[in-house]
Amino acid sequence: MATAGLYRRFLPSPPAIDLASSEGKKLFTEAIHNGTMEIFFKLISYFQTQSEPAYCGLASLSMVLNALAIDPGRKWKGPWRWFDESMLDCCEPLEKVKDKGISFGKVVCLAQCAGANVEAFRANQSTIDEFRRYVVSCSTSDDCHVISSYHRGAFNQTGTGHFSPIGGYHAGKDMALILDVARFKYPPHWVPLTLLWKAMSTVDEATGLHRGFMLVSRRQTAPLLVYSLSCKHESWIRTAKYLVDEVPMLLSSNNVKDVKYIISTVLTALPPDFAEFIKWVAEFRRQEDGSQGVSQEEKVRLSIKDEVLKQIQETDLYKLVTDILSSEKNVCQNKMTIDNQDGLPNIAASDCCQGAVFLAGKSGSDRVCSRETGVRCHRSNSDKPVWIASGNVINCCSAGSCGYSAVHPTSDDVLTALLLALPPQTWTGLKDNDVFQEITSLVSLEGLPPLLKEEVPLLHLFS
Repeated sequence: MATAGLYRRFLPSPPAIDLASSEGKKLFTEAIHNGTMEIFFKLISYFQTQSEPAYCGLASLSMVLNALAIDPGRKWKGPWRWFDESMLDCCEPLEKVKDKGISFGKVVCLAQCAGANVEAFRANQSTIDEFRRYVVSCSTSDDCHVISSYHRGAFNQTGTGHFSPIGGYHAGKDMALILDVARFKYPPHWVPLTLLWKAMSTVDEATGLHRGFMLVSRRQTAPLLVYSLSCKHESWIRTAKYLVDEVPMLLSSNNVKDVKYIISTVLTALPPDFAEFIKWVAEFRRQEDGSQGVSQEEKVRLSIKDEVLKQIQETDLYKLVTDILSSEKNVCQNKMTIDNQDGLPNIAASDCCQGAVFLAGKSGSDRVCSRETGVRCHRSNSDKPVWIASGNVINCCSAGSCGYSAVHPTSDDVLTALLLALPPQTWTGLKDNDVFQEITSLVSLEGLPPLLKEEVPLLHLFS
C-alpha cells in the first residue's frame, strides 16, 4: 500500500524552540512581562494555515491584513468582507503562485494593492541592527507587523524560501517568534534573531535578489484612491525595464535641451502596452443592505478622489504634460494605447451602459455605471485587428439623484502621477545642471498637498 503522504515534520531544536514547549512558554511569559509581545495577540486571533504548499506569502499577508482590520472593499463569502488568500491576485495569477510560489517584491506589491502601508527592506540594503530595531518597535505595538522572507536551511528545516509573520521578541535572549503559516509542517517557534537575519540574507534563485523583511501597517487614509498598478500583466516587466533602465540612458544624451524635451522623450518612447501598467479605478459600491444607491462611504471616497485629481491638475508638471500631449500629434502611433485610455474605455463604458439600459427595458432617466471596462484587440484569421469592448454594468441611481459626479482620471493625469513616482535616480544622468535642477523641482513630492503626497508613493514599486 502506498504511503499516504507526510504528517508534519520534526522541528530541529536547537536552533528553534517550540512555542508550546516548557522553554518556549518560559520565553513567552518573560517577553510578555517585558512588553515585547503586544504584536502577538492580534496576529494569533487571525493565525491561519496556508491552504496550498506554495501559499506562504499569501497566507502571511492575509493574516496580517486581517489583524490590521483593513477592509478589502469586496466580499469574500456571503455578505462578509474579509481577506483570504484567494483574493490576493492583483500582482500575480494564483495558478502561478500555486505552482511556483511568489517573490518578495510581489508580496510587497500585493500588500500595496490591498491597501496597506508597506516598507520593504532587502537584507543587502539593510542591517541586522535596523532589523532588530523594527522587530522591537512592532513587537511593542499592535498597529504594525513584520513579515520575514527567509531560507529554511538556516534553521536546519526542510524546504527552501518561506514567508511568515514575526509574532514577538525576547530581548534577553535576542530571539524572535516565528508564527509559521505552514502549520501542517512546523509549529510556531522561537529562533535567534541573528540566525533569522542570516536566513534572510540569502538570494532567491528565481529572481536573483536578496530576501528580506517588510513592515506592514494600516494607512491613515483610504488607499489607492485614483491610481492602481496592474503588476501581473506582462507589461509590468517591459514598463519597469523601460522606466528604470532605458529612460536614464535616453536622458544621458548631450542633446537634452530643456525640461520639455525630457518629458517629451519619456512619453514618446513608452512601451506599446503601457496603458495596461497603470489603470484607473472608479468603482461604485452598492450598499450592503441591497439598495441600488451609492453607499455613504463611497460618496466620501469619490469626493476625495475628485480632490486628488484637482491637486494633480494644479501641478506645474501636469500643465507641461498636457501641453506636450496636445502639441505632439505626430507621435500618435506611440501614444495610441495612452489615448485609448481616454477614448476606447470611455466609449466601451458608454456602449455597455446603453446596451444594458436597452436590454433591461429601462427608461432614459435610469442611470447605470460601467465598472471593470475592458478593451482588447484580437486578430482574426485574416490578421485584421478586431477591437472587443466589455464592461460590468451596475445600476447606480436615477439621473440627478446621485449628488456626485463620476471621477475619471485622464491619460494626462495618469502620466503626471507616473512621472512624480519615478525614482530619483532616473534624472541623475542629466549632464546640464540647470535642466537637472528644474526637472527634480518639477517631480519633487515636497511641495505637494498631503492627499497627493500620500497617493503618489503607492506607485513606488520599481525598486
